Amino acid sequence: MPTPITLRQFEYFLALAETGQVSKAALRCNVSQSTMTIALRNLEDALGVPLFVRHAKGLRLTEDGERFARHAQNVTGAVDHALDEMRAAPDEVSGDLRLGVTETISAYLMPAVIAAVARRFPNLNLRVMELERPAVEQGLLRGQLDLGLVIVSNLTRFDKLQYDTMLRSPRRLWTHPDHPLQQAAKVTLRDVSAADYILLDMDEHIETVGKYWGRYGLAPRVRYQSRSPEAVRSLVALQQGVTILSDLVYRPWSLEGRRILRRDIGDEVPTMDIGGVWRKRGGLGRSGELLMSFLRASIKALAHE
Repeated sequence: MPTPITLRQFEYFLALAETGQVSKAALRCNVSQSTMTIALRNLEDALGVPLFVRHAKGLRLTEDGERFARHAQNVTGAVDHALDEMRAAPDEVSGDLRLGVTETISAYLMPAVIAAVARRFPNLNLRVMELERPAVEQGLLRGQLDLGLVIVSNLTRFDKLQYDTMLRSPRRLWTHPDHPLQQAAKVTLRDVSAADYILLDMDEHIETVGKYWGRYGLAPRVRYQSRSPEAVRSLVALQQGVTILSDLVYRPWSLEGRRILRRDIGDEVPTMDIGGVWRKRGGLGRSGELLMSFLRASIKALAHE
């Protein structure tokens, strides 16, 4: 009989996939490195395929590993979602709620979130408005919005707004599979600065790029700039340049069916942090807290699909 796979193995595998190092994954999961290594070996034996390629820097997902990571994320996300759904009674959340979201959240999360909220809380009338981040902040301060979903690292009104980070999405380098940077033992921003760069112009991303590149006295060599994530994805897949974007917007294939690979960068690159934001004065209340808990689990699950 096939060896059963446990939820703990899924957890260890995803920690390895995200960190790329046994030591870091073991620390995250609070286990020994030997436990982590044995769990990975048993998982690969159960699946009958190698999930990682070993290299000088640590571990990198194989193509089979990339495929299995999506399934593993779905499994762990579904478990978290199921547990969260059981904690809140549907009739505890009702009335009207005005939700402001920015472009990234609207494009990658909101359709499924809206459907999930409607199923879970049928008595809630959720009104969603896509706005620029400053408009979301102003809407909250003026009482025109009840809640916002934004990239919280871009927030400015910390004096009057409170937020809860729901998802930290790592930013990694995206390249064509044959790009020389995929073969390097280590990649830094200085290495990336020598390559043609595809810059996404979406949801204050250009400002974010300027900040973290600027800390190293560097700037990307921008060849193309686009407001379309799909255009950026296709240009990378067609070997027109590289980019650094978050795992939330990553897809391993372009619209043309060409493959894209990710890899970690040796320099410190900030995660893209998505969260809920609301006015400090008045707080969320019981209904708002239940909805926030549900949104947190839903967004985590959707980000891993």
